[in-house]
Amino acid sequence: MPRYPLQPVRLDRRQLLKLGLGAGAAGLLLPTGLHARSVSTNARIVIIGGGAAGMAMANRLSSRLDGARITMIEPRETHHYQPGWTLVASGVWNPDKTMRPNAQFVPSGIDWVREPAAGIDAENRRVELASGRQLEYDYLVVATGLQLNYHLIDGMSPDLVGTNGIGSVYASIEGATRTRDAIDAWIAKGGGKGIFTAAPTPVKCAGAPLKMTFTTLSRLEETGRRDDYQVDFMAPGGALFSQPFINDFVKQRFDDQGVNRLHHYRLSAIDPGARQAEFTFVGPDSEFTSHHQLREAEFSREGERKVVADYDFIHVVPPMSAPDFVKQSDLIALDGPFRGEWLDVDIHTLQHNRYPEVFGIGDVIGAPINKTAASVKAQAPIVADNLVAQIQGQALPARHNGYTSCPMITGIGKAMLVEFGYDDNLAFLPSFPFIDPREESWAVWVMKDRMLQPAYYAVLEGQA
Repeated sequence: MPRYPLQPVRLDRRQLLKLGLGAGAAGLLLPTGLHARSVSTNARIVIIGGGAAGMAMANRLSSRLDGARITMIEPRETHHYQPGWTLVASGVWNPDKTMRPNAQFVPSGIDWVREPAAGIDAENRRVELASGRQLEYDYLVVATGLQLNYHLIDGMSPDLVGTNGIGSVYASIEGATRTRDAIDAWIAKGGGKGIFTAAPTPVKCAGAPLKMTFTTLSRLEETGRRDDYQVDFMAPGGALFSQPFINDFVKQRFDDQGVNRLHHYRLSAIDPGARQAEFTFVGPDSEFTSHHQLREAEFSREGERKVVADYDFIHVVPPMSAPDFVKQSDLIALDGPFRGEWLDVDIHTLQHNRYPEVFGIGDVIGAPINKTAASVKAQAPIVADNLVAQIQGQALPARHNGYTSCPMITGIGKAMLVEFGYDDNLAFLPSFPFIDPREESWAVWVMKDRMLQPAYYAVLEGQA
């Protein structure tokens, strides 16, 4: 596995130790409400999902509620540290580093149901399991994560990742590993064309498609033959990132590094055998930064404009949504920008807008941002405080400000710490005042590479 040179140190030893203490012990420094008093109740609480959000809630609620009957629905025996998948796909981490037994994090005294949820009957307060068994609840926490809709790209399946030059960091840890291998094979060819894509929907870790492009550029530049490789980025919209400063930065950096940008085209079909990808025009005006070797395809029966591109490597980002069984339930948003696709919650209290006994957390919720592990860290104490208040018949005391963060990798050995919230489009919510969020640094790379994983596990355990 290749070794990559790191950038010069930009912090003194005292500052780096301070960074290590903050990130390793508590994650990004936000109030957690860990010392709230316990409450006696015999309420039946069901948590759907045992990922970062569900596990954090299981631990927090089990410590806050005395006598509650808590059930967590999670079929997987292994917990995956998904923020590490980009590092696996980039050839920096080994896959094993991202996996731990789920039993390591499940609190004692709760009922862990090891099978998938298959339906939610919100009117009768029941969750149906894949086996047909039903669980009744008084309070429900929806922490399902989201669904990867590869099937919405004609010809695409997660089983194709790692074959015919196809990569996708989102598919699974195995998919991230096979993505690394597909990039290795492309580099070994000594040249050719790589296409990196983005999805037309909200996605978890919205920076991941950009990170994969930047880390691959580092690897191409390391060969000393960068000009032999064509790199294209196909974006379904005009922006590459939701925050204007980062969007402008990424666009300029792509241009500086010779990445051809084409905007307002979504990946609509793929022909693995021919190594060709079809893109459908989805915007008012396309934006080119250089000549693209694309050819017009026939117009579809709906009159859509399509183009076809050849590739040697392609990174596929699928459309995403709430899981089907959530979409088919009464809990899905009925109107607004999240209609039919995401859980309907108040974005500040995280309580369902129509069923007050239901709360949502993590990737499944309909919110303008908030699909990162850092979002879960910020949301978990909010949901815990508000659910406990709901049980007691009190007003909900806590409000989520939309905090999220993205250690934006801009190359192997450097990154930017981007932090923002709902009402903070230009400013940042800095956890470390000595880190300039507008500059790349080796320190943020170290945070991403070495320090955030222990903080993440502390969130799962309800300790941060």
